[in-house]
Amino acid sequence: METFGDKLYRLVSNARNILFLQGEIAQLTYQSFVKYIEVINENNEPEIQITYPIGFRPDQTTIDSTVTYTKENLIERYQYLGLTQLPINGIYQLVTTIETLLGDILKDTLIQFPAKISNKKKLDYELVLGAKSLDEIKLAVVNSILNELAYKTPKEYGEEFEKYVGIKLLEQPIYHRYIELKATRDIYIHNQGVANDIYTTKADRLSRVKSGQFLPVNIQYFLQSYENCIQLTEILEEELNKIWPSLDYQKSKTQNIKQQKEKAIEKAIETAEAHPIPKKTKRIKSK
Repeated sequence: METFGDKLYRLVSNARNILFLQGEIAQLTYQSFVKYIEVINENNEPEIQITYPIGFRPDQTTIDSTVTYTKENLIERYQYLGLTQLPINGIYQLVTTIETLLGDILKDTLIQFPAKISNKKKLDYELVLGAKSLDEIKLAVVNSILNELAYKTPKEYGEEFEKYVGIKLLEQPIYHRYIELKATRDIYIHNQGVANDIYTTKADRLSRVKSGQFLPVNIQYFLQSYENCIQLTEILEEELNKIWPSLDYQKSKTQNIKQQKEKAIEKAIETAEAHPIPKKTKRIKSK
């Protein structure tokens, strides 16, 4: 029979599997950029034509576009993709994965132990009257709490997480690294990569630049952030097991990190093969 500890362990384990896959995809994508630049350099022609689909017609056939690049310009585009766009997109995925994990832990804990919710919590009476079951009311209360937490500062979020779950995130240095990562992600979404006072306040002593300066994101920063997120999942696993012991967690300790990665990647590939994405043909030719 699955215990609550096993359920939480599965949440954390699944999140880490997603992180493993993101790390491998980033590395393979970067290597493909490097390899393709080598192919471009080996081409003797000064210009290269690339044809790719830019849309679909009503009959589902592709609308193709052909662009002519100089070798230098095309190399610059791939360098931008590999050295700038790839790590930026990568940190978006890292933050989303951890955000979702923390939210899921909170949600499951509050549903499992509703007594943790203050009896002063207010709820719209129309929702209560329209609810078909007590569980539906309970879920509405939990969702309202999660929505409120989404607008809390990182410090407030950590305090609320400790109150409900029992894990002192703010005492974990790696959590503060995650806070800086999340603040960096927000800057790229809302301020085009230029740090502001909100960033420096959230990141605090881990701020990488001053307000008004451009906040760099490169491959090295992505890889460091990736490792920090992996470590955070390991901390969550260990701390959750102390509160709600998990037999599955104990069994997992016999597996090394390499085995966990391989298993996660194999599972992701199996899922992708079960739901294949239609292939798009790219035609690359010299002018």
